[in-house]
Amino acid sequence: MARKTSNGLPSRKQILDFIASSDQPAGKREIARAFGLSGHDKIMLKALLKDMADEGLIDSSPGRAFHKSGGVPKVTVLRIADVDDGGNVWGVPENWQAEGPPPKLRLVERGRRSALGIGDRALCRTEEAGRGLIAHPMKKLVKTAELVLGVVRQEGERFWLSPVEKKERRELPIIDLKEAGAGDLVLCEVSGRPPRVSARVDAVLGDPFAPRSFSLIAIHKHGLRHEFRQEAIDEAHRVSKQPLGEREDLTHLPIVAIDPADARDHDDAIWAAADDDPDNVGGWMAIVAIADVSYYVRPGSELDREARARGNSVYFPDRVVPMLPEGLSADICSLKEGQARAALACHLKIGKDGSLKAWRFSRAKICVVANIAYEDAQAAIDAAGEDRVDVSSPTCAMPPIEGRVPKDLVDTALKPLWACWRALIAARNKREPLELDIPERRVMLDEKGRITSIAPRERLDAHKLVEDYMIAANVAAARALEAKKAPVMYRVHEAPGREKLVALKDYLATFDLEFALGQVIKPATFNRIIERIGDSEARVEIMEQLLRTQMQARYGPERLGHFGLALPTYAHFTSPIRRYADLLVHRGLVTAYRLGDGGLPPGEEEKFDEIGEHISMLERRAMEAERDTIDRYVAAFLADRTGQLVECRITGVQPFGFFATVEGLGGDGLVLAQTLGQEYFRYDEAARQLVGEDSGETYRVGQKLTLRLAEANPVSGSLRFELPEGSYGGPPRRNDRMRPGQQRRGRPANIRHQGGKRRKG
Repeated sequence: MARKTSNGLPSRKQILDFIASSDQPAGKREIARAFGLSGHDKIMLKALLKDMADEGLIDSSPGRAFHKSGGVPKVTVLRIADVDDGGNVWGVPENWQAEGPPPKLRLVERGRRSALGIGDRALCRTEEAGRGLIAHPMKKLVKTAELVLGVVRQEGERFWLSPVEKKERRELPIIDLKEAGAGDLVLCEVSGRPPRVSARVDAVLGDPFAPRSFSLIAIHKHGLRHEFRQEAIDEAHRVSKQPLGEREDLTHLPIVAIDPADARDHDDAIWAAADDDPDNVGGWMAIVAIADVSYYVRPGSELDREARARGNSVYFPDRVVPMLPEGLSADICSLKEGQARAALACHLKIGKDGSLKAWRFSRAKICVVANIAYEDAQAAIDAAGEDRVDVSSPTCAMPPIEGRVPKDLVDTALKPLWACWRALIAARNKREPLELDIPERRVMLDEKGRITSIAPRERLDAHKLVEDYMIAANVAAARALEAKKAPVMYRVHEAPGREKLVALKDYLATFDLEFALGQVIKPATFNRIIERIGDSEARVEIMEQLLRTQMQARYGPERLGHFGLALPTYAHFTSPIRRYADLLVHRGLVTAYRLGDGGLPPGEEEKFDEIGEHISMLERRAMEAERDTIDRYVAAFLADRTGQLVECRITGVQPFGFFATVEGLGGDGLVLAQTLGQEYFRYDEAARQLVGEDSGETYRVGQKLTLRLAEANPVSGSLRFELPEGSYGGPPRRNDRMRPGQQRRGRPANIRHQGGKRRKG
């Protein structure tokens, strides 16, 4: 596109056309130059590009170049994933962060025979060709150790690799077994070209069904750094011996740490008391004390390099992969009962209405009087006769429960915390944050690592109390840095884009629920939807859809607010042991308020964009690893129930069948469309359901039904279900209509897309 004299901002279509036609990566600078923009127009262009990203029209790639949303950048690194029998080479983007699976691109190379094989990497220029994408290799890159995780299977005298990945159905011959045997979990390097693709064992990981193996699978599958370099361990040992230095002494306060009973680290502690300031009548003083990690982990150190490379700790049912060595994360930085610890203290002045009136930060010395489990704190406050608090409705009294916390500690520590929390709840209710009550699964193991139970984690007032104190401290940290005009690594959660809202409108219409697109979207908008559905059977399904409508939270240096919490500014301050973003916020506060050594080095804020993208990606990877591991535990828990009937709920519908989860346990399993019966099924994408053309039998998202568990594979975490004999999908939704007098026909089950051609399921 030729340059032109600026006539104001280009339209969205002009920008999309330029990005599509540009023969080089198109960033904000290139777009401004192409349309002759300068001065104020450049500022307006930045806002327009952000709006287009919010609307799902464009994405940005590393280097800040833009491309069509859900698409592939003009220049990107591809990893060779397959070479088909026809000699065609197929690659996938090495870094794919858009929703859905990464696309496969056919590589067009010069010469008759490809120089690229499976596992190779290449820098490629991509372009659209017909209905797909092709890639032109520009440079072959250094091959990374692309290892495949799987289980060794023996067939006669030959050995095969059965990958643990759910979607991978192909087994590969193993040409170098090393010390592995049948049934072993192994890491293999894949090489060759069809039909001679093979695997070589790189490492033997042992029995895939042994305790702790499920998390080990996730560690290797997702490439988590689970071992520290000796230099980092030695440095952690050395810095943990340094004296606490000059600090504000808070050891006289009855400060407590309230955490899960199985917490591996304790990085926050809280205290509250009535404020005697005549300017804050009925108000409160509170302290949120956080482990002073920045005192021990200095910028540029070996510990800092390890922490940044990991981004966060990863928590599995049987182990934790920490961001910091255990000498820090589980010892000197962990706020343990009766031990003096270094803390960065957030001192809060809270009004009677729960507003934050003032705050200050200090490096302090604290001594936690008790590490209390959530359940014990709740039992103690209930036994003391305190009202049980509902954050969205008037309080209601609970019967006394015998608690484990000493009475004097209940009086001096817990009661003031609960009383101050009532003020914080008032402020929370006023701003109306998003209230999606989707239970979290908790896997309980015995001392040998065997599963004893899997159940939803109970949500107590004690959980909500700690959460609200942490939110208050996070807001104060962001505001404090802004007051000093210091750089902030914000926790960003933006409002949903129009594309997602349109999809939500169509979805809610299938329940006869109206959703106006023209309104100002706030968290309360979604809360009203939840209130309207009440205790309907579709409540869980609709809340899950509302969750999918939300944007994914991330880290970045721009003040874009936190939509879900209904807060204009927000940062993460309260978990520097397990989140690198919090460590950056601590360093910013140390520098801005001259609190001593370990602050943010000069020029570091210039890297905040890049660091934010990096740690956001690592956070998503950690969540996937944790979710995969839970799925494996669920499959192992259900393995003994193969062939039995289980109560399920449909979680997803596709043309080829539907996915269902076991009620109360989780874990997704597939029911193939070809097993649904002897008739054609129509796939209704808008209503997310399959409908029998003759009988009107319906399988829809959210529907509860009884299924037979056909297979449970703990290694891959996959489940497979079948319909019991004589069962059917149940009644259609209110806006579906069955034609009367229709009967089944004796023919195989098939699927028809609504408005499309008939095809086999």
